[in-house]
Amino acid sequence: MEEMVFAADPVRLIAAAVVGIAVLLILIIRFKLHPIISMMLSAVIIGVGAGMPLSMISETVEKGVGKTLQGIALLVGLGSMFGGILEASGGAQKIAETLIDKFGQKKAGWALGITGLVIGTTVFFEAGVVVLIPLVFSVVRTTKKSTLYYAIPLLAGLASGYAFVPPSAGSVLTANALDVNLGMMIMVGVPIAIISMLIAGIIWGGFIGNKIFAALPEDGNENVHSEKELPPFGLVLSVVLIPLVLILLGTISKYVAIPQLIADILGFVGKPFFALTIATLAAMYFLGIRRGFTGAQIKAIFDKSLKPTGMILLVIASGGVIRWMLQDSGLGNIIGPILESSSMPLILIAFLIALLVRASVGSSIVAMTMASGIMASMPAVMETSMLYRAAMCCAICGGATALSHVNDAGFWLVGTFLHIDEKTTLKSWTVMETLIGISALIVSMIISIVA
Repeated sequence: MEEMVFAADPVRLIAAAVVGIAVLLILIIRFKLHPIISMMLSAVIIGVGAGMPLSMISETVEKGVGKTLQGIALLVGLGSMFGGILEASGGAQKIAETLIDKFGQKKAGWALGITGLVIGTTVFFEAGVVVLIPLVFSVVRTTKKSTLYYAIPLLAGLASGYAFVPPSAGSVLTANALDVNLGMMIMVGVPIAIISMLIAGIIWGGFIGNKIFAALPEDGNENVHSEKELPPFGLVLSVVLIPLVLILLGTISKYVAIPQLIADILGFVGKPFFALTIATLAAMYFLGIRRGFTGAQIKAIFDKSLKPTGMILLVIASGGVIRWMLQDSGLGNIIGPILESSSMPLILIAFLIALLVRASVGSSIVAMTMASGIMASMPAVMETSMLYRAAMCCAICGGATALSHVNDAGFWLVGTFLHIDEKTTLKSWTVMETLIGISALIVSMIISIVA
């Protein structure tokens, strides 16, 4: 069924959109109102200001919530449960310890960066920090180097994996908004995540770690090794790769000459929700039940891992309401041609929108939701190739990662764990996050040239 678009006066519509988004930022920044309420009020202001009938506004609100969550709710929930098992079983710790042993103490930053990259695709950033930062302290006790020398690569890996590689919430959110197949998102997101981790983690981490000495915190002298036996590295890695491999196979099966039955099977198991279901079941059995976890313990792990998803999904849904309000009001049909006629590439515009919201509001999820929603409202964007839109997704996620400062919870989380002051956190963490964003933008624009 064709979507209903309201034919508003262009000047009135643009004014309504500007006022609505300005009100959103003021409510969050000045009055500290929760993003969910702020975004809902902003959406209604845009609709009323544009002159949309009240019945159409209410329909758009309902549609915005439904259409936004239908492609992401199950994935975020399954991904959280999958990451919960990985964390509780010691799988994340095992990957880090094995890679540190393989790379050696001198190149432990590489090992921690790669670990963060792998774990960041399934585990929420905060959980990854809690689980893996003690391993940084373990290395520092031996090398006596600055904690930044090893922490920055780990944090860059976690942030890059979360930003660009499904099934992380951020990458799935933007891909869903711009109608990008997750297999395509993986193929574009993985190299961008690796490059971002190398630049912001390995190169910048080595530089800032040698320039600023951050001492090992007093509580970092405690041993991190768990009393329980950790699962085998090969088993953990195999389980972690299940969703990525299945999604990629499902995508590739559409383009290679194979029997139709096999193509249908691969296409089915490669559906993101089914790939994550299989991965979660595998993690339950191989990392849970076979290693002595009871059903009650696994349920408790799942319950704990799902606690933050409710808030995340509601924020995403509220942002989706703004996206559909902008689209149904006809804003995309007005600003699309204007932006097309400008000399600025659409991918750069998407990056800058995400960057401005990120710097103003602090929340990467809000920035991703806003930027992807605004870009998705433009017909010209949705008419581009899927490869181009995948590159745009990564540019948006990069913009939503950059410029983390005092209004971002991650800024304070990192500073608290590493026991560093705000000035040092700005010099290390904020620059690292910004380098991730800039790296993603550059690579995304290069990909867009051939898309």
